[in-house]
Amino acid sequence: MATAQTLELGGFAVQACASAEEALSLLRADYAGVIVTDVRLPGRSGLELLAQVVALDAELPVIVVTGHGDVSMAVTAMRSGAYDFIEKPFASERLMDAVDRAQEHRRLVLENRHLRAARALHPDTPDLIGRSDAIERLKLLIRNIGPAGVDVLINGQTGTGKEVVARLLHAASGRKGNFVAINCGALPESVFESEIFGHEPGAFTGAQKRRIGKLEYANGGTVFLDEIETMPMALQVKLLRVLQERRLERLGANEGVDLDCRIVAASKADLLQLSAQGLFREDLYYRIGVVSIDLPRLRERREDIPLLLAHFVQEAALRYQRPLPTWTTQEMESWQAADWPGNVRELRNFAERLTLGLTSMLPAASAGQHSATGGIPVAAGSGSGLASIPSEPAASVAGSPAAAGQTGDETALPMQVDAFERKLILRAIDTAEGNVALAADNLMIPRKTLYDKLKKYQIGTGRK
Repeated sequence: MATAQTLELGGFAVQACASAEEALSLLRADYAGVIVTDVRLPGRSGLELLAQVVALDAELPVIVVTGHGDVSMAVTAMRSGAYDFIEKPFASERLMDAVDRAQEHRRLVLENRHLRAARALHPDTPDLIGRSDAIERLKLLIRNIGPAGVDVLINGQTGTGKEVVARLLHAASGRKGNFVAINCGALPESVFESEIFGHEPGAFTGAQKRRIGKLEYANGGTVFLDEIETMPMALQVKLLRVLQERRLERLGANEGVDLDCRIVAASKADLLQLSAQGLFREDLYYRIGVVSIDLPRLRERREDIPLLLAHFVQEAALRYQRPLPTWTTQEMESWQAADWPGNVRELRNFAERLTLGLTSMLPAASAGQHSATGGIPVAAGSGSGLASIPSEPAASVAGSPAAAGQTGDETALPMQVDAFERKLILRAIDTAEGNVALAADNLMIPRKTLYDKLKKYQIGTGRK
C-alpha cells in the first residue's frame, strides 16, 4: 500500500489493515499511535471507523483521506471528530505533515493522562514535570534525601520551582506535621520575629494573647524559608540558635519549646558570596546547607518545554473552561529556543495567555532550535498509518472564484466583513501553499471553523 510505504520511508512503524474491522481489533483506549484511513473501505466506511474510534477514545487522532474536491465530506469528518483530512491526490509531504502533527498530539494526550492519574493517587503532592536528565537527577535526589530529614538549601533562579521541590521533600519525608511556607522577603522586619517565633500576651504593645509562631506551628512537619537571603541579620542569629538547639522561645516567654521540624531554605542569590560581603551569616549558611540542591533553569532543560506547556494549558483550559490550544512544530521549536528568563513560572503564564487566546507566539528566540521526529506503532485502514510532529508543508493550493454572498449592497457592514474575511482566508491558504491545517494555525482558528468557511465562501484547495 502506497500510504503505508510512504510512512515507513518517513521512519514510522506502520501496521496496514485491509478493513476497518481489522483496524478496530488492534485499538484500545491507551493506543499510542494515530490512524490514517480512506473514506472508502471494504465493509465499514472510514467515517464509520471514525465514529467507533471516537467512541473508544475521542482524543485518538484519526486522519481521513477523501476524494478530490469533496469539501462537504471533509467538513462532515471534522465535525465527527477527525483530527485532519487529506484530499486525493496528495503529496507525501502533506501526509507526513498531518501524521507528524497527530502523533505529537497523541503523545501529549497520553503524557497528560499519566500525570493526571499520578496526581489522583497523591492529590496533595505537586508536580515535578519533565524527563530531562537534570529533572531525573533531581527526582532521584528527592527520593534519596526526602526520608533522611536533613535540612536542605535549594538554590535556583526565580520561577525554577523551589517551593515545588520543598513540598516534594516534605511529602517524601513521611512527616505528619504541617508544611509551612514563609517568604522572608514579604514579612516586615517589625513583625518578623513574632511571626516566626510567636509571642506571649503582653510581649509588646498590642500582644493581647499568645500567638504560636510559624516554626512551632510546623512542629512535626517542614518549614520552607523562601528568599532566606532577605532575612534581617539580627534574626539570622536567632534562627541559627533555634536550628542548633532545636528549641525556641516565644517573645516574652521564660521557657523554651522543643522543636521538631525540618528546615528547607531557598535562595536565588549566592549565599556564600553574600556572606563574604557581610550580608549573610556564614555559620547560618553552613547550618541550613547540610544538603544543597541546585535547580536548573528552564533553558537548561529545553526538552521539557513541550511536556510542561501541555500540562499548563490543560490546567488553564479546565480552569477557564476554554478549548485546548494547538500549535505547530515551528512554534514549539521557537518556544524551546527562547531564553525564558522567568523560567517555569514564565512558561506557565504564557500557557495561560495561550489558552485565553491572547498570544500565540513568543519574542525572538536567543538559542539554537530543536527539532523532534519519531514514530510510534500505528493502525490504518486502506491507505493508513501513524506518526509524530509537523514538518514543512509542501502542497500547492489556489483560491477559487468569487465567494457566495456577493450580491446585495456591498457597502453593508456584513458584506464588507465577509469580503474582508474571505480575502484573509485566501491569503492564508496561499501563504500555507494549500495546507489547510497550517492555514488554520496561522489564522489562529480551529480547523473545523476554517473548513466551514471554505465551504461558505466556495474556496477550493486547487489540488489536482
